[in-house]
Amino acid sequence: MSQYTTIKRLPLVTGEEVRLRGWIRRVRSSGKISFLVLRDGTGEVQCVFVKKDVSPKVWTTVDSASHEMCVGVTGIVRSDDRAPSGVEVTAREFEVLGDADQFPIQPKEHGVDFLLEKRHLWLRSQRQIAIMRIRDEVVRAIRDFLHDDGFTLVDTPILTGAIGESAGTLFETEYFDLGTAYLAQTGQLYVEAAAAALGKVYCFGPTFRAEKSKTRRHLTEFWMVEPEAAWIDSDQNMDLQERFVAYILERVLERQRPELEILERDLSKLEAIVPPFDRISYTDAIKCLRSGGSETEWGEDLGAPDETKLVEGRDKPLFVYDYPKGVKAFYMKENPKDPRTVKCNDLLAPEGYGEIIGGSQREDDHDKLLARIREEGLPEASYDWYLDLRKYGTFPHSGFGLGVERTVTWICGLDHLRETIAFPRMMTRLTP
Repeated sequence: MSQYTTIKRLPLVTGEEVRLRGWIRRVRSSGKISFLVLRDGTGEVQCVFVKKDVSPKVWTTVDSASHEMCVGVTGIVRSDDRAPSGVEVTAREFEVLGDADQFPIQPKEHGVDFLLEKRHLWLRSQRQIAIMRIRDEVVRAIRDFLHDDGFTLVDTPILTGAIGESAGTLFETEYFDLGTAYLAQTGQLYVEAAAAALGKVYCFGPTFRAEKSKTRRHLTEFWMVEPEAAWIDSDQNMDLQERFVAYILERVLERQRPELEILERDLSKLEAIVPPFDRISYTDAIKCLRSGGSETEWGEDLGAPDETKLVEGRDKPLFVYDYPKGVKAFYMKENPKDPRTVKCNDLLAPEGYGEIIGGSQREDDHDKLLARIREEGLPEASYDWYLDLRKYGTFPHSGFGLGVERTVTWICGLDHLRETIAFPRMMTRLTP
């Protein structure tokens, strides 16, 4: 196994003989020369087989090679300024390690339903590999930013007895003799508790929403990072989100530019995004929308068309803050300047990609929080521990949640977030 070289290392061994293994991206022949593009997970390289320089057996095997066949190639690494990696391989040996006769996905147009049925194979395409690499960079950037900013990772439960968001979007399961458990909609309530111990914390993992939605912005299982910090208010929370998003974009542009180019992303739109981001109150946003013909009234949540209209003509993300209490979660802090509203924000991505972050200052007053729990008709016993945080050393604190898939969809310039996770879960899809 150690005798093989990875494609990524080939520029370091120019002039040497190497053994490679991987999968065939494509192969074509002129009758005297065959060109085979090999990928191995670290990169791609063109392998050139000259008929007169290889054995008849090798030539016959290469001539019958097919898309996505797993193969081994032996040859000399040559410099080639035309190649993306600066090298190609003059090959002399070829072996089939895993056949792929009649691979279902061919280099032609396929319908989305077909591709989702074959998602386990669709992942091998150049486009999907580029998206997965960008997602990986986004995740690494998230962790690096938070670590460097003094946040501590706290792993929160996937199974919970407390409702974090709307009761109508819960996946339920019976939990032994203790009644009903729910798949977590958020880890936020738990990181609030951890913030009282560690100051600045975050959780990062899968979350679940049983929303009966088929829009391009929704999955039933998605990944979310949720930072929580003591001693910051709603304005400071938006400052943190601004720095966070700017850092993620900078990292992707620095390290995954070739992948963005594969996706034909307009890089100038991403390069233009630097702090500060504009901010508008919900009340002013409604005035702006209604002056433009929207029928959305004060007190209603903003829909996707409203969000798209608000960012129209803007190069940067937009904060919309201080929403009405009735359209937001029970745990958000009442706005002392307007008790009809709560101290919260949504961050809307430009180009019509909608909300990528939802955040708020948390209600730190015990009695007000208890009143909100009762207003929502939530089971008080399930929140005894959460109310304890307001009884024993309450403190001002804020946090937010960033959806990984929505963020990657925006950065990649995709039409639907189903491509941003390896195996998407939607209302109509539970396999593969």
